[in-house]
Amino acid sequence: MPPKDETRLIRAGHGAGRPAKTVGPAVQKGSTVLLPDAASLYPTDGRLTYGRQGLSAQFALQAALCELENARAVALYPSGLAALTGALLAVLKAGDEVLASDVIYRPTRRFCEQVLKRFGVGVRYFDSRQDPTELVAGASDATRLILMESPGSLSFEMQDVAQVAELARARGILTAADNTWAAGLLYRPLDHGVDISIQALTKYVAGHSDVFMGSAAVADAKLAHALDDGVHNLGWSVAGDEAYQVLRGLRTLPTRLARHGTSGLAVADWLRGRPEVVQVFHPALPGAPDHALWARDYSGACGLFGFSLRPAPSAAVDAFLDALSLFGLGFSWGGFESLAISCDHQLKVRNFHPDYGGPLMRLHIGLEDPADLIADLEQGFTAYRTAKA
Repeated sequence: MPPKDETRLIRAGHGAGRPAKTVGPAVQKGSTVLLPDAASLYPTDGRLTYGRQGLSAQFALQAALCELENARAVALYPSGLAALTGALLAVLKAGDEVLASDVIYRPTRRFCEQVLKRFGVGVRYFDSRQDPTELVAGASDATRLILMESPGSLSFEMQDVAQVAELARARGILTAADNTWAAGLLYRPLDHGVDISIQALTKYVAGHSDVFMGSAAVADAKLAHALDDGVHNLGWSVAGDEAYQVLRGLRTLPTRLARHGTSGLAVADWLRGRPEVVQVFHPALPGAPDHALWARDYSGACGLFGFSLRPAPSAAVDAFLDALSLFGLGFSWGGFESLAISCDHQLKVRNFHPDYGGPLMRLHIGLEDPADLIADLEQGFTAYRTAKA
């Protein structure tokens, strides 16, 4: 007797035959993975049994990111912050200590304060310009990991990441670096001895401000296993459609990043000559405090940097931002569009407080023509001077 309609329709349309070969991977959508036999239900070799482990697009993205980072394995997370928190949780336990750069991404600091400490992981912050020998010598027997971000969030201080990694490895201490500024392309932490390279793929790799994702890349097999276990145990997953979007952005990363970097330096150099500006914080700018370190290790620059305004009331800072029409006012960065924010509110949580000379601002230079962006900043400075008077 033939099957009823309900049965036939459930079994129909399963895409028998090989799909056409396209320049991008197929996007598989599914939670259930159908297995060939009963013995495959409970494998011992890590074979795929459930869609949350990833499917075609996720695997293709991981392989491409391994190429980008010179990595053995890459774990994917649903946001850049999740990549940071997930990587830390994968390698830390109660009683461990983390040494974290004082300039780390503020949500990462919040996680350290509100989550890690609650679960018995100690956290100490260090000045990002501290001598690497002194930094590692100051690690305790409990120190498990040194967390770096170079250039640092908002103020763009550079750190000798390679030397810290070398000294930490000699003491059996892991190192991790938030490498979002360099996007895994301008600087490859794993090549410089860092154990875990973390980035928000949301930013430059995806490149269009419309998808969240993060990654953690490693060269060591044991760390790869730890990250994999952490992803599965904490229930992280990324969707195939989003993995496809990030992979699509990765294809054009070198071209886009070169434009961001060139335009960013043009705007930064112009800002350096403005009477309203005290200092520009861009390590790729000749004459910047950390330029020699950047030139030694980096192959280029992105479009993100900071500058400080001459001291003025907060109303003048707001007037500067409100007068901008091409620069959007918003957080995140790495997309095609230019953005601007004020930073002083975020600096309050830091332990170390350098004098930036006035209100600290951050710009992301997008893919617009730099001359148009400079004209827009001119409008901002006019409003700033008027409000300051």
